[in-house]
Amino acid sequence: MINSYLITDPKYYFSDFVSLKEVLAKHRPSFALYRDKDNFDYKRLAVKFLETCSQFESVKPMLHGDVNLAVTLDAYGVHLTSLQFDEIKKAKEVGLFTVISCHSEEEMLKAQKLGADAVTFSPVFSTPNKGEPKGLAELQRMVDKMSIPIIALGGITTETEVKAVASTGCYGFASIRYFVEE
Repeated sequence: MINSYLITDPKYYFSDFVSLKEVLAKHRPSFALYRDKDNFDYKRLAVKFLETCSQFESVKPMLHGDVNLAVTLDAYGVHLTSLQFDEIKKAKEVGLFTVISCHSEEEMLKAQKLGADAVTFSPVFSTPNKGEPKGLAELQRMVDKMSIPIIALGGITTETEVKAVASTGCYGFASIRYFVEE
């Protein structure tokens, strides 16, 4: 079975986290990432996010881009941006499950060498404002070539796309819209 990775977006989840709780109850993702790049109140809302996730034993909560906050709040892990390769070592030293966003083979090789636990590879399918999709053939090539677990990301909105991604043997899929539109 493929791992599922819910990524939040302030467009769909609000500060009361009621909608997040409903989505977690319905889908039971393997991982959930609190991502809100422009929120000045990120820490307070990250606490609420982690409290909400703690109600679901199987969900591993991740925070976006901040190793220190992830440690302070006792998150399961951290999801680093493609500009944060220098944070992998620090995240691993403090025991965080570490995922980093990658968009090329070179980035995945670098993440693998630096000890990341997994990478996201995107965009696999067409998604707004994310550039040319890599496609399933390129995802399959990366799965076959890399030893690091790969989480497909980008344009995965239906069960059909989840099955297509799963057929490559990748570790998981990540999405915002799949969890709110399905």
